[in-house]
Amino acid sequence: MTKAELYDAGQIVLVNKPFDWSSFDVVKKIRYVLKKAAGKPIKVGHAGTLDPYATGLLILCTGKATKKIQFIQDAEKEYTGVIQLGATTPSYDLETMPDKTFPTDHITEEKVQEVMLQFIGPQMQLAPIFSARMVDGKRAYSLARKGEDVQLKPHPVVITVFEGKLSANKQIEFRVRCSKGTYIRSLANDLGKALHSGAYLASLTRTAIGDYLLSSAFTPLEWEQKLLST
Repeated sequence: MTKAELYDAGQIVLVNKPFDWSSFDVVKKIRYVLKKAAGKPIKVGHAGTLDPYATGLLILCTGKATKKIQFIQDAEKEYTGVIQLGATTPSYDLETMPDKTFPTDHITEEKVQEVMLQFIGPQMQLAPIFSARMVDGKRAYSLARKGEDVQLKPHPVVITVFEGKLSANKQIEFRVRCSKGTYIRSLANDLGKALHSGAYLASLTRTAIGDYLLSSAFTPLEWEQKLLST
């Protein structure tokens, strides 16, 4: 079977998304490489986005496998990362600069463990205004970047695992497993409030989507080398 036939028939492509790449950047790159390798355009879609400042597992589907996108998107996700305590940012991550600072001397390891447990289970979560949520037909982030007032409604999510460890510099290295639609940036912000302080997401890596693992993924450059090799 030729590469064109193989990817037209449908393949699951596991990509390790680099920092500062958008999900569309990855799709565009793989689509270009597949066209070059197969000698014809190949349909490519992604099964769930990652923010540009996040890294890790991004699943692409080609050809007839694009029919599987919805099933993959609905699967539970796993992330690891770092939450910085003592400050907040408008975007809840490092896309924007810290705008407020808060005390952290009262935060102990015991308190962190106690509060993190409170987030386990079904709950309503409010997405960041710097998100792809739709507001009156427009992306929330496009309105937020223009300085417009953005009103979002809470949506249901489920968190099955939320664990971490407090470091001396008031950062929490964490692992979380959660349902589709969960914003880890919002979780970081909410954790800061629950600790009577502030917090933002300093780094994030998606390590799993359902049974698909980051350890099985390749970077876009590695995929290019694999697909264009004879």
